[in-house]
Amino acid sequence: MGKRDYYEVLGVIRTANDADLKAAFRKLAMVHHPDRNPGDNECEHRFKEINEAYDVLKDADKRAAYDRFGHAAFEHGTGGNAGHGFGDDFASAFSNIFDDLFGGMGGRRGGAGRGTGRERGADLRFNMEITLNEAFAGKTAQVRLPTSVTCEVCSGTGAKAGTKPKTCVTCAGHGKVRQTQGFFTLERTCPTCHGRGQVIDNPCASCSGSGRVTRERTLSVNIPAGVEDGTRIRLAGEGEAGMRGGPTGDLYIFLSIGTHEFFQRDGADLHCRVPISMVTAAVGGEFDVPSIGGGKARVKVPSGTQAGHRFRLAGKGMPVLRTKQLGDMYVHVMVETPQNLTKRQRELLAEFEKLSSHDTQPESVGFFAKVKEFFGTGTGSA
Repeated sequence: MGKRDYYEVLGVIRTANDADLKAAFRKLAMVHHPDRNPGDNECEHRFKEINEAYDVLKDADKRAAYDRFGHAAFEHGTGGNAGHGFGDDFASAFSNIFDDLFGGMGGRRGGAGRGTGRERGADLRFNMEITLNEAFAGKTAQVRLPTSVTCEVCSGTGAKAGTKPKTCVTCAGHGKVRQTQGFFTLERTCPTCHGRGQVIDNPCASCSGSGRVTRERTLSVNIPAGVEDGTRIRLAGEGEAGMRGGPTGDLYIFLSIGTHEFFQRDGADLHCRVPISMVTAAVGGEFDVPSIGGGKARVKVPSGTQAGHRFRLAGKGMPVLRTKQLGDMYVHVMVETPQNLTKRQRELLAEFEKLSSHDTQPESVGFFAKVKEFFGTGTGSA
């Protein structure tokens, strides 16, 4: 059975641009990747077919040759390194692509140390929740996490004591092999050493040849004052150990800040909602509120304060990260309506209402005067 048209394989039209090709490839590769379909020969075949189609169409020169000559453009080339065919071991040939799709943070696991057997370790992520008070003052936190560290038995080489890795004979230590296909020379990851450039005949019994083992580590993390929700702290070289002595990845601490009993945060400013009595709002008074830095702050309420009025307390907010500046605290007063009144209290309030005038309640008196005028005009015109 002949090969299917590459455009048909990817499900795109012949005029598809690079972005359309890449999107179609990624979508199909995610569905048919062998790691997601173990033991499914049909998915493995489709996976190789998708890779082959994308490898040709993503390259402008290869695509031009394919558009002109079809599959014949790649069927009459001479053999390449070690006689490997064009379709052999596509999972290895395109490992760099799928490191990006399925690898760790940043997709940098496989790139470092090609041809030396050394691979960069993966980046690690740790989620940490702190309180608003801790975000205000800063802290030194202890983080415990299991991770891969360099094997002490083989010093990270992966080889048994007294032996060492050997240069791969297939790729001569380069980690890649080349082969000629028609007008082109193709380069792919060596299928023998998987791009490392070295092979281990006698692996270390402690790490099974990987050069690293899993251990639980405790690290100290300095959290500066003023950090915000979602802040990311990078600890260079504290991630997963590299394969066979490769460079270590990084550790990323992602911070989230829990809710506070009194305060809501807005950048460096804090907001606090305080209920006050109707009498305090009318005749004035004062009250104390807690401060995020400890202690308390006094708020003076002038007579005639309305619900929702905001008082600003300068310098009582959060630190601005890596500066000596402080934000402000805003106290929002909410006038509480009396409940469960006694008969006498009701009588007094009713008497107060009768004595109220435009001067004591200008907004409500003025509003309802306009309402009467509005309805009076509407009635007359009906």
